[in-house]
Amino acid sequence: MRSLILGGARSGKSALAERMAIAIGVEVVYVATAQPRDDEMAARIAHHRARRPIGWLSVEEPLALAATLRAQARPDRCVLVDCLTLWLSNLLGDEDTKRFAHERAALLDAVPTLPGILLLVSNEVGSGVVPMGELSRRFVDEAGRLHQALAAQCEQVLWVTAGLPLALKGERP
Repeated sequence: MRSLILGGARSGKSALAERMAIAIGVEVVYVATAQPRDDEMAARIAHHRARRPIGWLSVEEPLALAATLRAQARPDRCVLVDCLTLWLSNLLGDEDTKRFAHERAALLDAVPTLPGILLLVSNEVGSGVVPMGELSRRFVDEAGRLHQALAAQCEQVLWVTAGLPLALKGERP
């Protein structure tokens, strides 16, 4: 089972994914993509860490997501990735300009083949105004393309706002 959980900032999407992982009742691996590049992001990361159950295995991987998923996914596990837009931002900011295309393709190749449960959390950023800067526009475009590709591969796609999930595809949790 693969689920894509989308929503805006502070919509409740991460908390929903965490509740879903707990309810599944198997071992959980939490794959975090954030990097603490400033004090505010470090505080966000600390908040997420404090909220996770003690028994969860945490893996921090800002770039090589597909390889991490392949290494961690098992039939008796739930792998929760939080979040894809931070991963995308990390890749677009990477000095190796070819890495983005490679890592994106690797992720899209891996997702349909992974055993177990996969919960993918991502920010929906395409609902606002078109950004002014070239990199910002590319980020919004790439996030939208990634979400569309993953939604096609997932059995469940949820939209979260105000902490409430709406099933876009599959069943509501």
